[in-house]
Amino acid sequence: MKLFNKIATAFCAAALGMMMLTSCEGGDLFSINAPDWLSSKADSIAAEKAKNQGGDVIEGMEEDVYTVGATDLGQKWITQFNLNINPAATNTYKNFALIITNDEDRGAANYKEYGAIRYDYQPSGNSEWGDYIDRSLATSDLEFGSDTDSGVDRLGGKVTLTIDRTSGGLEVTITNGNVTKVYKQTSPLTNLNADASNTTIRAFLVPEGSFINFLGSTIEPIGGFTSREDKQPLSMTLNGVPKKVLQGTSFEDAFANVTATIQFEQEVSATVKASDLTFQTVPNMHSLGKKTLVAVYAKTYKGEAANTPIIGTAEFEVVDKMYTSIGATDNSTAFWGAHSDNIKVAPGETFVTNFTNYTSGQNNWNNFCVVLCKADNTEYAVVRADNYGWGDGYGACSTSGGQSDWGAWLKAMDGAKVTTYVTNNGNGTADVKAVMLGTDGNTYVQEYNGINTVDPNDFYFRFTVDGSHIEFDNVIGADDNSTGFWGAHSEMINVPVGKTVSTRIKNFTNGVSNWNNFCVVLTRQERADNYGWGDCYGACTPSGGQADWGAWLKAMDEAMVTVSVTNNGGSIDVKCIMVGNDGNTYYQDYIGISPTDGNDVYFRFTVDGSHLIFE
Repeated sequence: MKLFNKIATAFCAAALGMMMLTSCEGGDLFSINAPDWLSSKADSIAAEKAKNQGGDVIEGMEEDVYTVGATDLGQKWITQFNLNINPAATNTYKNFALIITNDEDRGAANYKEYGAIRYDYQPSGNSEWGDYIDRSLATSDLEFGSDTDSGVDRLGGKVTLTIDRTSGGLEVTITNGNVTKVYKQTSPLTNLNADASNTTIRAFLVPEGSFINFLGSTIEPIGGFTSREDKQPLSMTLNGVPKKVLQGTSFEDAFANVTATIQFEQEVSATVKASDLTFQTVPNMHSLGKKTLVAVYAKTYKGEAANTPIIGTAEFEVVDKMYTSIGATDNSTAFWGAHSDNIKVAPGETFVTNFTNYTSGQNNWNNFCVVLCKADNTEYAVVRADNYGWGDGYGACSTSGGQSDWGAWLKAMDGAKVTTYVTNNGNGTADVKAVMLGTDGNTYVQEYNGINTVDPNDFYFRFTVDGSHIEFDNVIGADDNSTGFWGAHSEMINVPVGKTVSTRIKNFTNGVSNWNNFCVVLTRQERADNYGWGDCYGACTPSGGQADWGAWLKAMDEAMVTVSVTNNGGSIDVKCIMVGNDGNTYYQDYIGISPTDGNDVYFRFTVDGSHLIFE
């Protein structure tokens, strides 16, 4: 990857203006139909990059054009293609796999796979897999003992693939005249289709460390045939662009994981790596703020110089501070790939959490998930942001909040401000509520009530992600701790009568005085340093005053604080658990603040020479 510096200022300004007008991501704006002046600039960029381009096979390129259907019982499919093995490949699995499925589109609710048969053959490895594939039925005249054996290059060349169901079973033959692999199953395939009368299967090929040029097929692929001629690029969509980049991060590090999905002629698409793209940012990355990443791709499908390069764009932000994040900020973290800590919720308690949700935008489920579990991580239930969940306790719950326009909701969730409420009802059930303020200004609500099988004395929750990430970036007060007393306030949080509501913050202090920390504001105020005031304060009993206030004050900078407010009906209890930066846990309670109106109890936070981040 290299950062080019030869785009004229006029191009950058004009391109940025056009992108701001469209607010799009992808190559439609800068396709081959773009104005001549822009196309000529792209040509010059491509020519510059071409000086350093070699002829290596593109690692990982996939051509999933030949998804083949209509292979009904009693039919045979034969196809031929050139399998191009990366000459630098050192692993035996760098070839391709045949995936056999039922008659459903990938991504459909009823989509199921029989399994996979890869061209290489390794009896002790994973060259065949799937619940309906019997590995003992595979044979080959080229056997590998391990993934690192030599000889994978022998699998390249003109390959003939045959799927034969004429005898009632399944016979797959893969040969290039040099190496032949056969899978022969005489028993009929189990029918995985929902309709028992439909015996159709589908098949598609997935290359790894190779690419395929198709030569012909006896069955027309879903979507129609494509020619074996080279294909010009038409448009691109950038993937994996981080939402935020820390100021000072190098260009190479920031965008190393970016890929692009290229749409070629004849409805062929492929995903390419960052090394096959040329990048520029508009404006540059040196200053803070919103930026546009501009990428240029200048190759045909077969890797030749394109007639007209294409351009894709995506937005990101350069920031001077990265807040606590769950999941990679480019939304590349897969399902279950990152988790927060478990948070305990006591019987009768509701725990409130605030964060910003970011999504890849690919699917409704590419957002946050709430996992309800025991201390040992045994799950009660998992609920998603999009009106779906699972687990032993999920079946009994009632859901509300399914959106009328999921497309609009998904788009609004990228940068949505989210508040979640996790309630332990104390009777073996739990509730989860998510209030999501979307980037479109609309508020979306999702509720899961009555999740059961819960042990009220062993109840925790945590967050996980799937093609998304969340950031705890709700900040009260200036991050240099310059905000004076009463200078910034959080939103109000309601505490119903007979309930306890808790939340967690990270506290930062200027360290000058004990009171330069968080304050909890009720009908009157209570502060973090065992002191408070107001008409109701005199009746309370404070506890937790520290033996060494100097050590406590020092430990309160970046302390993790859990604040719990209990509405007893005519009185209020406030409990603070503070885990200091010294690893010690400090406690502060205010019990019996009274008299209060139990039907109208709220609390919020304010600061004094400090600032807070909600976590």
